[in-house]
Amino acid sequence: MDNGDWGPEWDGTRRWVEGLLAPGERVAAVRALKGGWTSRMRRLDVQRPNGAGPYALVLRSFVKPFYRRHAPALLAREAAVLRLLQDTAVPAARLHALDAEGAVCEHPSLLMSHLPGTVRVADDGEAPARAALLAAQLATIHALQTEPAQRPRAWQPWTAPDRVTVPPDTTRPDLWKRAVQVIDAAPPAHHGCFLHRDFHPGNVLFTGHGPDLAVSAVVDWVETSWGPADLDVAHCATTLALLHGPDAGLAFADRYSATGGRPLATGRDHLYWRLLDALAFAPDAEKVATPWRELGRTDLTPTVLAGRLEDYLQGLFDRYA
Repeated sequence: MDNGDWGPEWDGTRRWVEGLLAPGERVAAVRALKGGWTSRMRRLDVQRPNGAGPYALVLRSFVKPFYRRHAPALLAREAAVLRLLQDTAVPAARLHALDAEGAVCEHPSLLMSHLPGTVRVADDGEAPARAALLAAQLATIHALQTEPAQRPRAWQPWTAPDRVTVPPDTTRPDLWKRAVQVIDAAPPAHHGCFLHRDFHPGNVLFTGHGPDLAVSAVVDWVETSWGPADLDVAHCATTLALLHGPDAGLAFADRYSATGGRPLATGRDHLYWRLLDALAFAPDAEKVATPWRELGRTDLTPTVLAGRLEDYLQGLFDRYA
């Protein structure tokens, strides 16, 4: 058995998982999954008896103290969303079990089905095609119809004017001041819809290449919210700007609209949502850069990301102000 990072300090979690398996099944291998930040993700390969084919599960465990404190609400929300998505057009995992409080496991955990595909963040020739597929998938998510009682929590901002960290060596302090001033206002009026709320290339799996390239899964539903479509569009756009350059981020809203997405705000109202998201990455997007580097994007140094973010802010003003 390939224990991976499944050591003796996880005995309670291991017993919990094993108790959920069918008679004769066993976990044959445990493999760490890269690309995450908030939680530890592992693939569990399960062997079945009598020659039946193997299958895989994914275990999410909240280990970091901050996320562990918030795990009960985060995991309960993800479990509810996975149940809701089960019979929809959105490719999402199936919930197997939940220990949101960490009552049995060493850490709050959720067990779900494993889906095919890989996270792809390379700056390669397929990046534009992936962006188009991301836009179409996001439009599908926003089209979900839910009863009011099933709606997730209302959206929450991830930054505020007094929390923005301006790069200390910026040569454009006025740009940052102007951007902070835009979000130092009440949110624009908007129509709510079903939001993933953390939709970006790191939370989408792809299969195939060329004409066979396709989205195979959307993962990480712990931040799911109800709010303006602009906010999901903004978040994916910011990450594309950081991964592939400002132009990739600036083009994403048009891709989304072209694929039949919900109507977006215009002018400074749309600018508000774009900046509210982008400023949460300041000064150098380290929160996402660490898992991206683990996936091979070692070119995304703090200097590169800080420069791309600043250029992206300027591009947003040039287009929407």
